[in-house]
Amino acid sequence: MNRLMRVGIPAVIVALLAACAATPPPPSSKTLVVLVPGAGGRVGAVSVKSAQGEALIDQAYASATAAGGAAPVIGNSSPSQVQQVFGAAISARPQPPVSYMLNFLEGRDEYTPESRVVFETILSELGKRPTADIAVIGHTDRVGALEYNDRLSLQRTERVRADLIKRGVPERSISVAGRGEREPLVATADEVPEPRNRRVEINIR
Repeated sequence: MNRLMRVGIPAVIVALLAACAATPPPPSSKTLVVLVPGAGGRVGAVSVKSAQGEALIDQAYASATAAGGAAPVIGNSSPSQVQQVFGAAISARPQPPVSYMLNFLEGRDEYTPESRVVFETILSELGKRPTADIAVIGHTDRVGALEYNDRLSLQRTERVRADLIKRGVPERSISVAGRGEREPLVATADEVPEPRNRRVEINIR
């Protein structure tokens, strides 16, 4: 049975999904591993081992094919070939989680102008993830009493949740929490205003 050993930080191993589909594979089966670029175009390396040998692939769209326990044979593929053979498996992979940050005006649940733009980006991302889970976590700076900031942080998360729902995001997919001033992004003394701490973090997975 073939074994795969990851070397360094490998990119996405598309064919591994197909290789794992049969356990154990019949003696006449072929195992094909294709190394595709990961996030940002980064490419790692993968060592493909069989009973008769080993092959290292470390270039984008390089492949290794092992048939019936024979030593892997190195070859090359292309993006179109990968899509043709493994398109369904690629589409089935869960997307990696992403995070965004919305900043707010002091003492209010109103977005800064820059964050209005970010909000539209969030909606665009959610359009690609129809079954996303969304965690909305509110924060404040250290201006004001602790209890007041607890309420304000939750008020900001409720504002974000309401705006997401208005734009078609299912309410059941959104969870909210308020952290008040307890988890500042930038450490400050008490009663010091800090715009970067007046924020809502949105984690999408």
